Amino acid sequence: MTRKHTKPSLFLLATFLLFSSLYGQDGPLEGIEIHGNFEVYAQTYNEDSLIGAPNVPQKSGVNSFANFIATKGAFSAGARIESYMPPVQGFSANYGIQPVGVPYRYARFEKDKLDITVGNFYEQFGSGMILRSYEERALGLDNALDGLRVKYSPIPGIYLKGLVGNQRFYWQKSTGYIRAFDGEVSFNELIEKFNTSQLRISIGGSFVSKYEKKGITNLEIPENVGSWAGRTQLNYGGFSVLAEYVYKINDPNADNHYIYKPGQGILISTTYSRKGFGVNLTAKSIDNMHFRSNRDAQLNDLFISYLPALSRQHTYNLATTLYPYATQPAGEIGIQGDIIYKIKKGSKLGGKYGTTIQGNFAMINSLDTHQISNSTALDAEVYLPNDPNRTGYTANLWTFGKKVYYRDYNIEIDRKFSKSFKLKTTYIYMVSNTDVTLGTALGENVYSHIGVLDGLFKLASKHSLRTELQHMWTEQDKGNWAFVMLEYGYSPHWFVTVLNQYNYGNPNKILRLNYPTAQVAYVNKANRISLAYGRQRAGIFCVGGVCRPVPAANGFTISITSSF
Repeated sequence: MTRKHTKPSLFLLATFLLFSSLYGQDGPLEGIEIHGNFEVYAQTYNEDSLIGAPNVPQKSGVNSFANFIATKGAFSAGARIESYMPPVQGFSANYGIQPVGVPYRYARFEKDKLDITVGNFYEQFGSGMILRSYEERALGLDNALDGLRVKYSPIPGIYLKGLVGNQRFYWQKSTGYIRAFDGEVSFNELIEKFNTSQLRISIGGSFVSKYEKKGITNLEIPENVGSWAGRTQLNYGGFSVLAEYVYKINDPNADNHYIYKPGQGILISTTYSRKGFGVNLTAKSIDNMHFRSNRDAQLNDLFISYLPALSRQHTYNLATTLYPYATQPAGEIGIQGDIIYKIKKGSKLGGKYGTTIQGNFAMINSLDTHQISNSTALDAEVYLPNDPNRTGYTANLWTFGKKVYYRDYNIEIDRKFSKSFKLKTTYIYMVSNTDVTLGTALGENVYSHIGVLDGLFKLASKHSLRTELQHMWTEQDKGNWAFVMLEYGYSPHWFVTVLNQYNYGNPNKILRLNYPTAQVAYVNKANRISLAYGRQRAGIFCVGGVCRPVPAANGFTISITSSF
């Protein structure tokens, strides 16, 4: 399934960085600039049978990395050293196969609108529905490409990209190769008389192909799977429209139970904004859009594409951690809208400093689908190769199915009452089909109401106190929750936070538990150090519709970040 990375010598890398720093200004390497960043995230573990925190034999986990980038003129090069000793609980154990290594390194040349990268790189075409290579460290996700990328702009307004490579698979690489090309035309740059026009138009197109050997199977699996996409964007004054369509040929894989059905998706977003007012409406529909460089990969591994989330990315604890939405690549259709309005300063409703009101809604359902076969066990052992029933089902990309996946209706009012007090109030109503989105077995949707009061008090010139009061009402799953947080800040360096999440409405009285945490953080320019102790509730953590499980834990958490 995988091939090992070529591992450069840590000694040579360290020597290069040392000499660059020592001699970069006055020695033979004059003109070279070195910069980067560093992070350590560590947890200790105590057994806590009440919350389900296990006895972890290692007693601790440490994830850390350091990025080093050297630049001189048109040239740049970089490397990232990573260490997992062992991985923090909740991150894949695959990171622990090798405690220290250099999985990311590259060299880059940029001159005269030509940009060449050899080694590892991240890339995105359009919205990412056809290709997005990126890192999300909080999810333990890194599908960086390793190969060659070329970008070129032959004339103003025309932008071309081409690449070939393998995706990162923890300490190894996928055996599937990715070949991709993207082109974009900006007509306002291309046609001189349109340079100053208020109407801005661009179009783009992409082609992505993956090659993976068939392997041992009784199915006729395509070794080359192609996908193409087209997009356009129009802007006029405060109005803009973005539309993208992607199509993937039949791609039998573990996610779709090896059916021979093409995949497709469409994303349309419209926005209008002017001073003090903005509105956005987005619609998305996708069908059979699992697209990986290895057909048997699971979880978040080796995705070539990224399917943008169609729900608001909440920041408050109860809305974020209890019933977040996970995008369904197998098929979903939805619509999301945002409206924001700022009431003028000095008006009766706006008050002395003005008031901002923001409303949002998201409605996501299954697709309208129809099974071709009566069989529900579509796997490699059921049908013979090329059995026509292996297309599985038909789907209408434009019609909402009967099954509700997610609903989110929320409103937020943000008002500054005085120089020393600011208050934000939020109401959220959610409907969550967690059996589908999070893999639970409740057998019913979860209906929840969430109220939030978020206040900021400026106590003195350097002293502030931020408070959060949250409450969730629900009759399903674990019942009602309450959350309180107090954060004291002594500017510009110190922050002390105490918080508690309390599941007081759990039907099982034994599980009506508190999850308290206390944290102290120190910030100095580009350096941040924090130390926390408390309970961590088992659940799901999501970023942009991509999720990972979070196990229960009890212990210290240490975080150190720095950049230079």
